[in-house]
Amino acid sequence: MTTARKIITAADILPLDQYARQRIERRRAMSALKRNRRIELGTVVTFYFECYETMLHQVQEMLFIEKGGAEQLPDELAAYNPLIPDGQELTATVMIEIDDELRRKRVLMELGGVEDHFWLRVGGETIKGKPEDDQDRTNEQGKTSSVHFLHFPFTRAQIEIFRKAGAEIVIGCSHPKYQHMAILPEQVRQALSADFA
Repeated sequence: MTTARKIITAADILPLDQYARQRIERRRAMSALKRNRRIELGTVVTFYFECYETMLHQVQEMLFIEKGGAEQLPDELAAYNPLIPDGQELTATVMIEIDDELRRKRVLMELGGVEDHFWLRVGGETIKGKPEDDQDRTNEQGKTSSVHFLHFPFTRAQIEIFRKAGAEIVIGCSHPKYQHMAILPEQVRQALSADFA
């Protein structure tokens, strides 16, 4: 039995002037929320685990910055609603973060197809990340994007293991040029447990 995914609708969006008045406080609150939804993997990859609140904030920010109003909203909802977990998964924006432009280009060329190599290990079982299929993230030259969107689908048993206090959850990448693993800190595991409805 699945639960209905909580999605963002036009009714959830604050008018621009109201959002502008609240923006500083909302950004501060979002920064605190995201602190326990972020994990670094190796030297250049960072996972930002998404939820309804992070995606609502992203939509509000895009509308505030681009000022496209009601005409812009459908595109933002189409882009960000799929990243809200459906109650039986974790979703993440994965960023390859390199400031130096030349080094970034070189690393992205080495990491073609990396989007197919991210995983979580829960109770000895590996959950492979499934990339969003809205577009190819590795181009014909073999260069990957610096941003990827992943879904990690869980079974009920895996959810129960993940929710247990102190459970060891490992995140990793098996790409031949980027083999790294990290254990989710307990505060991150606790925060992400709320994504399972």
